[in-house]
Amino acid sequence: MTKDMTAGKPLGLILRFCGPMVFGNILQQLYSMVDTVIVGRYLGASALAGVGATGAISFLVVGFATGICTGLSIPVAQAFGAGDYQNMRKNIANSYYLGALIGVLLTILTMIGTGTILHWMKTPDDIYQYSYDYIIVIFGGILTSVLYNSLAAILRAVGDSKSPILFLAISSVLNIVLDLVFLVGLHSGVAGAGYATVISQGISGLLCLFYLYKKFEIMRFQQGECRLELKRCSRLLSIGLPMALQFSITAIGSIILQTSVNSLGSLAVTSVTAAQKICAIVMGPLESLGITMATFCGQNLGAKKFYRIRDGIRLSMYVSMCYCAFCIAFLWILGKYTAYLFLDPSETEVIQLAVQYMRLNAIFYPVLGVLFILRNSLQGMGYSLMPMMAGVSELAARSLVCFGFVPTFGYMAAVMASPVAWIFADVLLITVYFVDMRKLKRQLLPAEAAVSA
Repeated sequence: MTKDMTAGKPLGLILRFCGPMVFGNILQQLYSMVDTVIVGRYLGASALAGVGATGAISFLVVGFATGICTGLSIPVAQAFGAGDYQNMRKNIANSYYLGALIGVLLTILTMIGTGTILHWMKTPDDIYQYSYDYIIVIFGGILTSVLYNSLAAILRAVGDSKSPILFLAISSVLNIVLDLVFLVGLHSGVAGAGYATVISQGISGLLCLFYLYKKFEIMRFQQGECRLELKRCSRLLSIGLPMALQFSITAIGSIILQTSVNSLGSLAVTSVTAAQKICAIVMGPLESLGITMATFCGQNLGAKKFYRIRDGIRLSMYVSMCYCAFCIAFLWILGKYTAYLFLDPSETEVIQLAVQYMRLNAIFYPVLGVLFILRNSLQGMGYSLMPMMAGVSELAARSLVCFGFVPTFGYMAAVMASPVAWIFADVLLITVYFVDMRKLKRQLLPAEAAVSA
């Protein structure tokens, strides 16, 4: 069902909307973790490192697709908040055209360039083939990612955060079953793990599609609403493309970091792979809170409610800081034991490196929490350019650390690359937030006063 976030207590709405997404994010990371465990246990440490080494390039491409899908849903949220359902449906129709086109283009480009990019990243020779065999399958199925992410973003835009998670849960269970079928039963190697991911994601996308048109009458297109409108596509891209580029810019920074880690050898790659899997689960709620704020701010911008936007952002900051305090304590006390999920306890050196990565990154999670909330809130309000520029500052900072400090200081510098990048991004985002909120106040307060009167 749809959820109007323009009325009611903001904190309760934010938490109720965010809750299912937190569960879904954790679920997604858990099935990714199970995927990793299965690969590590049945195919060995080299296969695990090979799959792990593709994380950054996968984020570059799949993140771009996810970013464009999320960005295209922002005008949907704004139209829904304003009660303009015809405009909302036209936005949805044109976002489908753009999503399909971008998905096809990404598939072609990645199938051609994957090998070259892996070489540029200095992927170690002993794991290169594992990396290639896995990621080429993932890239071949990009359209399944576009299908699910575009439909899930539309459902979230109208306030339904539960249904996409239900379909993701079904997909996750299927993914684990298919992992065992392909890897253990059919002996398909790391490519089998890729096939399992693509098939399960495609099914979750189809379930979203069926549900969207079966349950939401306001989503059913009327005559003339499915026309391709170049002007509308241009406006959608003006919001969606910067969000996609921001994902990709962040991913390029991750590729640079992965390249630096690769240069330190397979031991470092394995430890970072394990640590990042755990950190991804822990950071999931922060990311979900940020996505929640994009929908919250988008709907309330459409309803022209400035104070509600401001109060929602402030409350989400309080929630974020409380959660970050918990994360710091958890990773410092129990981080070593979580590493045992991926690594044999006898591999003491790798475990020590993984724990070092988790603990030092955790200290800076409050900085990351601010980044997620401000970036998504600004994007939800239609300010997509400066969040992208914050991504550029992230890239610059991460590149500086990787190129300037990793060759000299080694693993410790690689561990600190992301926290330094988060700090650089926050400096810009905080400045832009206060400037844009002053502009928004001047724009919305007269309209809000008129509605109240």
